[in-house]
Amino acid sequence: MKLVMTLLARDEADVIDAQLKFHLNAGVDFVVATDNLSQDGTTDVLESYVRDGHLHLIREDSAYLQQAEWTTRMGRLAAADFAADWVIHSDADEFWWPRGESLKDVLASIPARYGIVRALLRHFVPRPDGDSLFAERMTVRMSAQAPINDPRSLFRPNLKIVHRADPNVTVSIGTQRLIDSPLAPLRGWYPIEFFHFPVRSLEQSKRKYEHQLVAPGQTPSPYYDRVRTFLEEGRIDEFYESLVVDDKALERGLHDGSLVIDTRLRDALRALNEGGRVTFPRPTVVDEAAYAVDVAALGEADVVRLQRRLDTLEQRLLKLERRPLVRVDRKLRRAAGKLLRRA
Repeated sequence: MKLVMTLLARDEADVIDAQLKFHLNAGVDFVVATDNLSQDGTTDVLESYVRDGHLHLIREDSAYLQQAEWTTRMGRLAAADFAADWVIHSDADEFWWPRGESLKDVLASIPARYGIVRALLRHFVPRPDGDSLFAERMTVRMSAQAPINDPRSLFRPNLKIVHRADPNVTVSIGTQRLIDSPLAPLRGWYPIEFFHFPVRSLEQSKRKYEHQLVAPGQTPSPYYDRVRTFLEEGRIDEFYESLVVDDKALERGLHDGSLVIDTRLRDALRALNEGGRVTFPRPTVVDEAAYAVDVAALGEADVVRLQRRLDTLEQRLLKLERRPLVRVDRKLRRAAGKLLRRA
């Protein structure tokens, strides 16, 4: 089996080397990366992996992030040019953790008739800034059971897909699904977790959100729409501070179950930096029971999202029905029906 990871990056120098090193030791064989206008040294790191034969680099100079288009292109390249069997679509701030001996180990166990599996998102929260590596400071994540259903929140529970390679694949924005794919999804089993570190320091968050320009014709998510308001008002420092979990907030979160201490990535990166290797112990029965509870909480969050979409759709239909042309059309249809019945 050959496992290829696609990677989107822009100004991620504080995390990109750890991200690549981790995955190339976790079962990924090769990386197809797109670098979008990085200015902070990210490109130099990516080029070093090109020279070592581990990475194919694409450079994009668009001011607008075109995630779905670029990820689709990389996914097709992974299948057609780099002989992938499975493909993981990642951002530079994501780390994919297998619930088995390696990423390949869990993917090899999937029956041939299934081509898509989903991974469970783990949001790690920013801690007070410091000079140490992000993974040394950020060992606290949101619990899947925390009541986060606000669409404006950065830390909502979610899933992303991993799929068998397909040279004709089309990937949705957010890589949460494939569009018009013949690949059958395996439902109800999430053999991979992916750790997300979207906000790691004040300076990094400023760069991140200043780059989040919405392309013409695209609608911003409620979350990024909220961030844009803070940027326009010159209050991005205030927004960042609202996300930081200090020691007092950590104590409260641990007590009420909304926060969890998780040192798995920190320990793995320490081992790699000391010349060792990453190991992924198989989950115990207790681990699997706790994971099942998290998955159930995700299902409840999906129900809330579905209800919100239905409410939005209902409002749109009501607006359409109130339009004059719609009312005239409805009256004409009723009149035509009466005439037909009389005839």
